[in-house]
Amino acid sequence: MNNITYDVIIIGAGPAGLTAGIYGARAGLKIAIFERALVGGLAATTHLIENYPGFPEDISGTDLTKRMKEQAERFGCHIIQSEVTGIKPIERKFEVKTSKEIYTIPAVIVASGTVPKKLNIPGEDALRGRGVSYCATCDGPLFRDRDIAVIGCGNSGLQEGKFLLRFVKSITFVEFLPHMTADKILQEQLKNEVRATFLLNHMLVSINGKERVTSITIKNRENNEEKTIDVDGVFIYVGLTPIADFVKGVVEMDENGFVKTNENMETSVPGIFASGDIRSKQIRQVVNACAEGAEAAINAYHYIESL
Repeated sequence: MNNITYDVIIIGAGPAGLTAGIYGARAGLKIAIFERALVGGLAATTHLIENYPGFPEDISGTDLTKRMKEQAERFGCHIIQSEVTGIKPIERKFEVKTSKEIYTIPAVIVASGTVPKKLNIPGEDALRGRGVSYCATCDGPLFRDRDIAVIGCGNSGLQEGKFLLRFVKSITFVEFLPHMTADKILQEQLKNEVRATFLLNHMLVSINGKERVTSITIKNRENNEEKTIDVDGVFIYVGLTPIADFVKGVVEMDENGFVKTNENMETSVPGIFASGDIRSKQIRQVVNACAEGAEAAINAYHYIESL
């Protein structure tokens, strides 16, 4: 059992968790933010963020989340690189178990976010890191002057595709639906790009190769015809999976494993709040993650004051 006493433990150091830390620390709470992987979360892996208020010249996800981290630390937040493995309610407090320690605290904010969803098709796992990627910022430069595929034509797929076009020879975009779901502005930015080909209403059947990716096999969903396309890399953007195993069976979740809250970011268990991409909701953007982080911290403060 750790002897350090915190008022609130925040699980996840993405935009929601860092903002919650800023607001909680400024309210005088002693805050620890636990992060299992990359401080900044998925936002930190985004090459360019064009729609965060206050940055008309755009800003990289790395730079934006770095500023958030520095601001949280300036107000006294302790950012700890460790994974939370479980939460247990005990007598109006919570026992938070991490990979290193156990803490007992009065309030928890779950801001653990998501990871890219996998397709679970042949070749995806075997060739991960050998041509299969979920992060353009991380791996894009490795595919300079190569032909690649981007799976998914939502905001993430097109936004990361724009970045990849800085390096690659060509991109084949594959979209399961008969239409793109990305914002119109992103579609407009890419529709006249001669190095981009869009295959809508197609599904990825397999990723092929032995030592490295050499091709993909796709199926036309209208006529069931299959064809193989030679590519050296595959970037997958088909949705998000919540990071919530540590809180399963503790708070109420939706059918997809996202945490349910009310408008005050309160979960089904008093004293446990949630904010950011882990919440059950429709819109997942940096700007609303930050707003929810602030809301969760303010309400956590009021909850602790009421004890």
